[in-house]
Amino acid sequence: MNIKTRIEQSLATAFAPQALEVVNESHMHSVPKDSETHFKVVIVSNAFAGKGLVARHRMVYQSLTQEMQSGVHALALHTYTPEEWGERQSSAPDSPLCRGGGAKT
Repeated sequence: MNIKTRIEQSLATAFAPQALEVVNESHMHSVPKDSETHFKVVIVSNAFAGKGLVARHRMVYQSLTQEMQSGVHALALHTYTPEEWGERQSSAPDSPLCRGGGAKT
């Protein structure tokens, strides 16, 4: 099973999200082709209600301990409650371009 799928399954189990998007953004970084090292995660869950940004990120990282130890280098986390997600009109910001260039061949 690839890392992206493992991340999706771990987050679905831990947070019962109303919306979940996991995007492999490794191609935007200086890594070998077909790497699974950099991901953007957009997750909408009631589990984040009443929690600050740092607490939400800690929750996500805790649920992804195994994946982080399996070669994931970076996560761009966008964590929302359903109310916050509705206020954003259901979109997360784009990830910035990597200063280190594109994928290695």
